Amino acid sequence: MKKIVYLFGLLCLANFSGMAQGNNAFAVQTTIENGVIEGNYDTKSGIQTYFGVPFAKPPVGELRWKAPQPLANWTGVKETKKFGARPMQTVVFGDMNSRSNGVSEDCLYLNVWTPTKRNTKDLPVLVYFYGGGNVAGDGSEPRYDGESMSKKGIVVVTCNYRLNIFGNFAHPELSAETSYKGSGNYGYFDQIAALKWVQKNIAQFGGDPKKVTIAGESAGSISVSYQMASPLSKGLIAGAIGESGAGINPTMAPVTLAEAEKQGAEFAQKAGVPSLKQLRALSTREVYEMYNESKRFGFPVVLDGYFLPKTLPQIFGAKEQAQVPLLVGWNSAEIPGMAFMQGKPYTAENFTAKVKEAYPADFEEVLKMYPHSSDKEVELSATALASDRFISYSTWKWFDLHRNNSSQPVYRYLYSKIRPDLVDNSMASGLAGGTVKKDANAPKPPAPVGAPHACEIEYCMGNLHLVKEYAWTPEDYKVSDTMFNYFANFIKTGNPNGGKLPEWTAAKAGDATPPVMIIDVESKTEKAINDARYEFLDKAFKNK
Repeated sequence: MKKIVYLFGLLCLANFSGMAQGNNAFAVQTTIENGVIEGNYDTKSGIQTYFGVPFAKPPVGELRWKAPQPLANWTGVKETKKFGARPMQTVVFGDMNSRSNGVSEDCLYLNVWTPTKRNTKDLPVLVYFYGGGNVAGDGSEPRYDGESMSKKGIVVVTCNYRLNIFGNFAHPELSAETSYKGSGNYGYFDQIAALKWVQKNIAQFGGDPKKVTIAGESAGSISVSYQMASPLSKGLIAGAIGESGAGINPTMAPVTLAEAEKQGAEFAQKAGVPSLKQLRALSTREVYEMYNESKRFGFPVVLDGYFLPKTLPQIFGAKEQAQVPLLVGWNSAEIPGMAFMQGKPYTAENFTAKVKEAYPADFEEVLKMYPHSSDKEVELSATALASDRFISYSTWKWFDLHRNNSSQPVYRYLYSKIRPDLVDNSMASGLAGGTVKKDANAPKPPAPVGAPHACEIEYCMGNLHLVKEYAWTPEDYKVSDTMFNYFANFIKTGNPNGGKLPEWTAAKAGDATPPVMIIDVESKTEKAINDARYEFLDKAFKNK
């Protein structure tokens, strides 16, 4: 019996020892506006982390569909060592990999990574907004992890913001409640609340509130474009980074308040809960299921006269946007060409027919800009046209508006590195980064012709090592090092150049062939050669 007890004791000791060796952190506390929080100081990385820090009251009950409300102060120490719950959402993109603590309406939490030492101050700050179409996503995903960027001397913040029906729902009764007589856009108000939190508290983490760069990809990039345009964000940001997306027709452009209210009222009527009182009395589950049953992909951004008084082309055209440096770009194959071909094989005949269908009055002009003399050329042009119509054009328009209506530098990139093979060949690449289970009955997809949507995130944040699904090569790490350092330099100085990086030239107003940094195994600046495509789409989408 003694021998068994002795062996059990040794086993426990071994387990405890292994746990102790695997945990390199000790607790650290800091005092912010509302009270004391406790995070971790990792002695191996040198980075302090505070996860799940509340930045507004839980938007529940009577606060559902209201702008975020200021937190009450607390007494004692609030432990902030685990990611908070992510916003309410279904698994829209099966490849999103969350580390958060469940799903909840009570989701307004942010995360901080800081390299600060006891005497460090005035560090640059990055606030990163996740993507997911305003219907999914959260700030805990490994690809957004702030540790690598923090090691560059930057304080990194990711924040949650409300999504889908919880984040963008407009309704006449909701509009009647507000001083500005508008509704919707609650997720964007959440982002502003996080930026205001940063202004008040980031010095406690060694950050400089005057050096805040906002960044994001896809819907996160669209968020950056809207925050640059909103009068409510003025003074909260010093720089902006946009990766694939801007809130400009046809990409998540805003609708009028009247249209948004109409959609909201019709939705509520159809669901059998037409009044605001009834809607607010519903449980989270009921709202969640009601929304999912509708098969909607979110609700639109709203021209509410407050957060967004005008469209982005109107605001930027009047030079009313935040006058800050901008680094912006997109990927070389944002969406497969089949999105344009709609299942038709890549032949010149099929491509011509599809172009005629989409642009009956201008098809000859379009066919000149998107060559189609061979099946391979058709695949490349169909991919280019699908990508342009999906998200590349709107991002270009944002770039074009800011460089022509600001004295601040604007840097444009085209991310072109093709992803490596998957580690597990039973999986397939997902729509928003990461992987999903491969459909055994699906035909084998064609080899990629460029970099797809969302694939650059882990490269620019220095997080390849946290994304285990892909068989990363030395070339991938080289590309990541280049893009990561460009971003870090820009966050620090408003200029991506520095060290031994290839020279990246800022674009000038009116330049018909502006410089573009091609980010690939061999990164280099080239003159834009296809901007006539975007000039044409500018007229087609009536964004002039």
